[in-house]
Amino acid sequence: MAFVRSLARKCTVKRRAFLSVLGSGVCAAAHGQLSSPRIGQPAKPTPTVRTVRGPIAAHALGRTLPHEHVLVDFIGADLVSPSRYDPLAVFEKTIPYVRRAAELGFHAIFEATPDYLGRDPRLLARLSEASGIHFVTNTGLYGARQNKFIPPYAHSESARQLSLRWIAEAEHGIGETGIQPGFIKSGVDADPTLSPLHEKLARAAALTHAVTGLTIAVHTGRGPGLQQIALLREQGVAPAAFVWVHAHGARDDDLFAAAGLGSWLSFDGLNQPTLTRHLHLCTVMKQRGHLSQILLSHDAGWYDPAKPEGGPFRNYELLSSAFIPALQEHGFTTAEIDQLTIHNPAAAFAVRVRALN
Repeated sequence: MAFVRSLARKCTVKRRAFLSVLGSGVCAAAHGQLSSPRIGQPAKPTPTVRTVRGPIAAHALGRTLPHEHVLVDFIGADLVSPSRYDPLAVFEKTIPYVRRAAELGFHAIFEATPDYLGRDPRLLARLSEASGIHFVTNTGLYGARQNKFIPPYAHSESARQLSLRWIAEAEHGIGETGIQPGFIKSGVDADPTLSPLHEKLARAAALTHAVTGLTIAVHTGRGPGLQQIALLREQGVAPAAFVWVHAHGARDDDLFAAAGLGSWLSFDGLNQPTLTRHLHLCTVMKQRGHLSQILLSHDAGWYDPAKPEGGPFRNYELLSSAFIPALQEHGFTTAEIDQLTIHNPAAAFAVRVRALN
């Protein structure tokens, strides 16, 4: 337990130092442009986030929805294809919801649809250009739902071989789009322990993070989050580089342990039935001093190619229309709400690079 407390203190100090950098003026203020170092001084690492239209300073990200969807295709890895939908139809269906998010004061959306589930960087770039919203896409593979969305090569390739694919996307862009991912997205089933394949995905994510600095966000829910943190630590990855996605579905004690180690907890299932659960979690995490490790989002959307006209689309409004007022009623200050919706996403997904001259 002494080791856990020591590690938690180190992670807390690291996060505080990062937030200090965000407010120090090291990054340029306008449109995410990066500042030059003073003459005679070494360049300082500049926290940045890679959007679909290029990197921006992390502090310029603004109020953020860190886990949403625009398009998701559940057909499976063997049949998924861009030919299953009309990109223009998807754009026309989704752009009103994206623009509404902008009207509500959101500046960035992390689109969490992985490869082989309908990831479409070009669509996100078009939505970004039309709305002014910063979109961030991902690399990685999604193993949840019993590997339905895992391509055949992932069963035979090693963790290192998989990581080389993801590193290539991070460095050179996704396919021929030139669009770089801003985080690593994976998924595991809610089993007591990681399967061999899911353990391989975690190791591949660790190797990718070591080269790219990209944050690892894993669909986990009530699954083996602590086991993933332990495995990543064995690979030299700090718990602060791990986002426990759908953490609101896990046991409180497991979340307290993960927060104590410094991991991010994504309470991203905001809808009417879950408001009480999300409010409870934010309240207890505030009481325990872990408010700076919480992310809030809806897991909303999305256009489904298997349904007529994409099916129903759940909007991105409940956080601002219902949950923030609920937080305020329970004593959360404006600064604390900004912490949850602005500063935490910037810190969670930022990559440190040398400032550009």
